[in-house]
Amino acid sequence: MFLNKIKNFIIKKIVSKSLSNVRSVASDGTIKTVGIIYDESNLSGREDLILKLVKFGIEDSAIKVLVFRDNIKKKEVFNYSVFSNKEVSWSATFDKPELLSFVTTGFDLLINYYDIEKTPLVLVSHQSKAKFKVGFAAIDKRVNHFMIDANAQNCQVFVDELFKYLKILNKI
Repeated sequence: MFLNKIKNFIIKKIVSKSLSNVRSVASDGTIKTVGIIYDESNLSGREDLILKLVKFGIEDSAIKVLVFRDNIKKKEVFNYSVFSNKEVSWSATFDKPELLSFVTTGFDLLINYYDIEKTPLVLVSHQSKAKFKVGFAAIDKRVNHFMIDANAQNCQVFVDELFKYLKILNKI
């Protein structure tokens, strides 16, 4: 427990230092691929979010989801990519191939669907090669290109606002 707090503190300092050097890059083009980073520890409804994205015209096969859980039991099996604090090393790198694949994929849109700032989530969001990152306003402003001031428990409001502004920005 104590070592986890020290590890989290070290990773947080690395991420904070890395975020101080962030440059905003404009992204052009429409959205065809979507990545979702989802915190499952205090939220439910991951399937609802995917269904709402499909309803707005994103293909189901073009959506890739990465779920963060605080604790993963050894015998637990998932049908989606899951990571925890254990997959992040002390030097803020990733040990799991699925996590590396997700971070290096150049999504057209990355949805950071978490409103509580946890170091592994911010690290994955920051290191992602996505062209356009969207998240909640409660998270560090340097992580996302576009922030929506909504509650994470109300998925419908988030998706409606997201697509309203994506239409304005000519992304869809």
